[in-house]
Amino acid sequence: MNKFAIDHIIEHHNYPDDSSEASLIETHISWVVLTKSFAFKIKKPLQYSFLSFSTLEQRKFYCDQEVSLNRRLTDDIYLDVLPIKKHMDSWSIDGANGVIVDYAVQMKKLDNDQRMDVLLEKEKVTQRHMEQLADRLAKFHKSTNKIKGDLLFYNLWIDFADLLKVKNFISKHVGVSEGQKIETIVQYAKEFLNTHKERICKRHELGYTIDGHGDLHSRNIFLLDEPVIFDCIEFNDHFRHVDVLDELAFFCMDLDAYNHKSHELYFLEKYQEKNPCIFNEEDKRLHLYYKLYRANVRTKVNALKAMQESDPKEFQERIHECDKYLNLMNLYYSELCKT
Repeated sequence: MNKFAIDHIIEHHNYPDDSSEASLIETHISWVVLTKSFAFKIKKPLQYSFLSFSTLEQRKFYCDQEVSLNRRLTDDIYLDVLPIKKHMDSWSIDGANGVIVDYAVQMKKLDNDQRMDVLLEKEKVTQRHMEQLADRLAKFHKSTNKIKGDLLFYNLWIDFADLLKVKNFISKHVGVSEGQKIETIVQYAKEFLNTHKERICKRHELGYTIDGHGDLHSRNIFLLDEPVIFDCIEFNDHFRHVDVLDELAFFCMDLDAYNHKSHELYFLEKYQEKNPCIFNEEDKRLHLYYKLYRANVRTKVNALKAMQESDPKEFQERIHECDKYLNLMNLYYSELCKT
């Protein structure tokens, strides 16, 4: 599949919906066609160090994975995996004729006005929302699979150091000093992990490494009567198999990005009541380190998006986001150095 084929599907209304209009959202790894009632998510034929959607078989497999894994935290949102067919010079989602050239995950469309990041910006997120999220996530984390076997400790360092792959791009477009800070913080992360290896491994032995969500931030949450937490990572098990502290740190870092520290503290308080996972000062430091790592991830993701972006306005928005998360990295790094 390519952008031309996606545009054809939208222009000719070749999707299973009664809507006469559709729109497109593009991320660095997928296209999402939005119609009146549904969202159809199509994986780009990409190969990165952390994912491979390069073959039709891989994209079908990960579409199936996406539906299965996300049903753990959602009810009646992830509906099906549909074939995309080409017939002569026409493409369609779940059409009657043609050769299967790709697949789409069919989801129920939700109201974007109820997405948590939108509500955070409007100051409409309440303590009640935070308590509901703490309850939902605590239940999920207690029920999901615990990852056994040896902890691949060195991968924690590899994951953090992957940011170096976009260092030159950041140096060019954000600032040389920021590129230099990345090198400093990456080296610090290596030393931090070695210092706290014993506790990290002990937590793994005690069962705190879970098959989690892996991408827990406010854009992936709808605050309805009950919160809907969607779009977990399906393309790389390693990114979902994380310490509970790491999973929670992503969400807490995101709240910091929206300047909602009070929500973060209240959420952690309520989560700890339902599923205790922070037991001492070292665990608190680990949680802060994982916030540093998650700011690292958001920096890298926005850099990758910027690299793909052809629209100058959208490019600058991605650079702005890189700068925002780099500032958070610097904040967490400074806090860690003080303690």
